[in-house]
Amino acid sequence: MSDTEDVVEEESRFMSNISAPKIPDGDKVDFDDISRKRQEKDLAELQSLIEAHFIQRKKEEEDLIALVNRIEKRRAERAEQQRERAEREKERQARLAEEKERREMEEQRKKFDDDAKKKKALSNMTQQYSAGQKSGESRKGAKKQTEREKKKKILADRRKALSIDHMSDDKLKEKASELWQWLMELEGEKFDLGEKLKRQKYDINQLLARVQDHQSAKGRGKGKSSARLR
Repeated sequence: MSDTEDVVEEESRFMSNISAPKIPDGDKVDFDDISRKRQEKDLAELQSLIEAHFIQRKKEEEDLIALVNRIEKRRAERAEQQRERAEREKERQARLAEEKERREMEEQRKKFDDDAKKKKALSNMTQQYSAGQKSGESRKGAKKQTEREKKKKILADRRKALSIDHMSDDKLKEKASELWQWLMELEGEKFDLGEKLKRQKYDINQLLARVQDHQSAKGRGKGKSSARLR
């Protein structure tokens, strides 16, 4: 209901309660005074209605302002809660990423240690082989000495310097991957050389067997000739 309708309704109730003034018998009636008093009364009641209307409007405005303030407060609280949840989720994701990176670094470090152990074992085997070659070549003269130097140079070229003190985490990962690839290549070469050595031993044994068979057959032939001569 609008404010105008409220005023009309109040005036209707006011007019329904008005009764005709009682005119005293035998006295002179002052209609001007009656009209003046009626207007003053109507004006006072209208003023009361207007004041009541503005009081109600003020109360409604205050209620509206309070409601808006509660809505804004609740909105700010929800925004703060969402911000806190987002912050906690961000921290959780950061912890997960850090834990993942730590595990990856630990795995890389373990892999690098294993590779270093394998490389050290391979280096020891190479040194032992070089020492044995050196002991044998020392009895074979200048030519063998030259061959030994060549082998040492080849092994020195294959030994890659390992300088990791100044490297970052990403560089360490790349270095570990490089060493692992290199180790796999060495293992492949080792396997190929082993198969080649087996084949050579097999060929030598076959040749020795043929030589022995040939010598045996030749010896048997000589024996038969002597017998015929006798």
